[in-house]
Amino acid sequence: MTLFLEQVLNGLQLGVMLFLMAAGLTLIFGIMGIINLAHGSIYMIGAYAGTYVAMETGVYYAGIPAALAAAALTGAAMEFLVVRRLYKRDHLDQVLATFALILISNQVITLIFGRQPLFVGLPSALSGSVELLPGLFYPSYRLAIIAVGLLVALGLYLVINRTRIGMLVRAGSTNRDMVRALGVDIRMLYTIVFGLGALLAGLAGYMAGPILAVQVGMGEQILITTFVVVVIGGVGSIRGAFFASLIIGVFDTMLRAYLPGFLRQIMAGSEADALGAGLSSMGIYLLMALVLLVRPKGLFPAHS
Repeated sequence: MTLFLEQVLNGLQLGVMLFLMAAGLTLIFGIMGIINLAHGSIYMIGAYAGTYVAMETGVYYAGIPAALAAAALTGAAMEFLVVRRLYKRDHLDQVLATFALILISNQVITLIFGRQPLFVGLPSALSGSVELLPGLFYPSYRLAIIAVGLLVALGLYLVINRTRIGMLVRAGSTNRDMVRALGVDIRMLYTIVFGLGALLAGLAGYMAGPILAVQVGMGEQILITTFVVVVIGGVGSIRGAFFASLIIGVFDTMLRAYLPGFLRQIMAGSEADALGAGLSSMGIYLLMALVLLVRPKGLFPAHS
């Protein structure tokens, strides 16, 4: 039972990390109609900037504003220099342009930092474990990630549903032509949305650093899973991104933890491990296919 609860918490931790990525991506895609493959590069840049500052200062918390600032500035630069010219272009042009941004970002990071991964030490307050239940010890840092993710989700909910900017965002996700016709500066709205998405991606990248190696190409590894979250949750839906992230996080973690062991009971160990690893990697895509068969627009479409 203790192991099961630990895996559930691991799934929640993965889920909130995916939410930080998916929230920005679903807003950008839902409102601006942009397929931004470079969202993972912003995640990587936030991780590198925050980790570098934390390594230089020896203070983990000093890396947080550095990661947020670097991600936001990178996102604003991408929007102003490249993405702004793609709004009226077809999706193939958007894919090609943002894929080029991935290649450029990876090479720039390699030139600055090299190919060796970076690691940052945790503050003493987050380096230990917390006993949640008798016999269940869970790393403090992973609990902090879960807490931050839930706070960000609450903050986004309040912004989207309780502020004028949020009203425009919700209107833009359903009928951006009408928003433009009402006299709203749609370019400014797009810049705000893109900057917010970049900010969340940078935060996710920095928090993932102590768990995963901060290395070139780390953004592409999580980007595909993030797109799966966006599709399952519903394009343009923050609520959908939140619930889909948690579902994907827990589902993927449970498959990887328990499927190989289950298969070992019915076949040889090496074959079971190979098949289990393959099926676990396919699991979230099979889940996406099943959801789309029942709910073609996702679990929580933006208009719902």
